[in-house]
Amino acid sequence: MKAFSFFTAAAAAVIMSSAALMAQDAPYPEKFRYIEVTGTSEVEIVPDEIHFVIGIKEYFEEEFDGVSKPEDYKTKVRIETIESQMRDALHSIGISDNDIRTQEVGDYWRERGMDFLIGKNLDITLHDFTMIDSIISVIDTKGISSMRIGEMSHKDILKYQEQGKKDAVLAAKRKAEYMAEALGEKLGSVLTIVEHGGGIDHYTVVQNSKMRMDGAFGDAVAAAAPASDAFRTIKYTYSVTCRFALKGF
Repeated sequence: MKAFSFFTAAAAAVIMSSAALMAQDAPYPEKFRYIEVTGTSEVEIVPDEIHFVIGIKEYFEEEFDGVSKPEDYKTKVRIETIESQMRDALHSIGISDNDIRTQEVGDYWRERGMDFLIGKNLDITLHDFTMIDSIISVIDTKGISSMRIGEMSHKDILKYQEQGKKDAVLAAKRKAEYMAEALGEKLGSVLTIVEHGGGIDHYTVVQNSKMRMDGAFGDAVAAAAPASDAFRTIKYTYSVTCRFALKGF
């Protein structure tokens, strides 16, 4: 019986010590009263680096004479010739070879009895959206299979991302303050902050995909001209969940 009494007394002492430590650690007497909210922010950036990707592919001159059938195609224009003409056209509007890189090279599927048609993508780095219209105005449409706007960025993107996250935290704090006030409470210290990450707005990416143009190039040019005016910003969204302690007025 004495041993049992000793154990009970020791256990009580541990519980009291733990309670005292909790009281010391707690920023407010009502430690477990809190409000949890999510704050969001958006950052819209005008990109200063735009990748414009042009797909080129070998073709036969007879494709464009208006009378020949596929089985009559004989005079193939090789990929080296198409690329050389493309680079000359780009040079004429101030785009240097340093701004052009080959993204991929491959063989296209061929019909029975026909040669393989070699194709590649040229990734052109631009610093102004208006250059897209200039490119469209000088390139030869023959030998071009597709055009699209690729990755867009900005040299100060990290600074924009930092500000976006700060704004999301401040938005969460403002929301918590007016919600707590509506309930007769006062906001205390922040307990936790959980970042949900931030990324490019997916709606913008979907819209940009309209710049992907396969098939007849005549339709591609019609689609590209207005599209070059439509996408001049990158939108990033940020979200954080913050938990704040509550205390009475």
